[in-house]
Formats: sequence, C-alpha cells, structure tokens
Amino acid sequence: QVQLVDAGGGLVQAGGSLRLSCAASGRTFSMYFMAWFRQAPGKEREFVASINWRGTDSDYADSVKGRFTISRDSAKNTMALQMNSLKPEDTAIYYCAAGQKGGYREYDYAYWGQGTQVTVSS
Repeated sequence: QVQLVDAGGGLVQAGGSLRLSCAASGRTFSMYFMAWFRQAPGKEREFVASINWRGTDSDYADSVKGRFTISRDSAKNTMALQMNSLKPEDTAIYYCAAGQKGGYREYDYAYWGQGTQVTVSS
C-alpha cells in the first residue's frame, strides 16, 4: 500500500517556474513506478511524465519535453516535478501517481495523490 501527498502548486506568470513535490508513505515505495498526470478544466486527465523505480529512466509528454524534469529520491520517499518555462496551457490540477508497471494511462497507476493546482497567467 502506498499513500501519496502532492504539493507545490500555485500561481505563476508565463515563463516562470514551479516545483511540485510528492511525498509517499509505505515501505515499498522504492519498487513503484511514479508519474505525474494533469487535468485541465473540461479536459480528460493526461500523462505528463513518469520515472522508473530506480530513477534511471524517465519519459515525458511531448507538450512538456525539454521544460519539465521528473526526479525521485527513494531513500526519502519523495518525487518531484520541476516545471520551467511555464505556459498558460500548463494550467491544470497536477496529480502524482504510483504503479507497479508504469505506463501512460491512468489505469496503469493504482495510487494517487489528492492533486495540486497550477495556474499560469499570461
């Protein structure tokens, strides 16, 4: 069992940066793939980035590639998403997620944080 608490959202101007964090509880955290998803108003939840359990392999949605960086510290049971060069279209609720196999779909992940709001003004 893994419990996730995500935080770090806020209001930022276009071109700015934010760093989201995800704190996990559960002694098997290090064995899970981790990911960030986001959901904008009126849209479906979409994949943003993922990282394997070793922290050695990551993947990104095309829309954030080169701007966002996902990282994890399994010793501290934490994960982060560094978001740079933010755009108004990045505005959404961001969710951290954990799953045993990884992937790009919501159903690939069994555990979810409560979400943190990111708003980018133009």
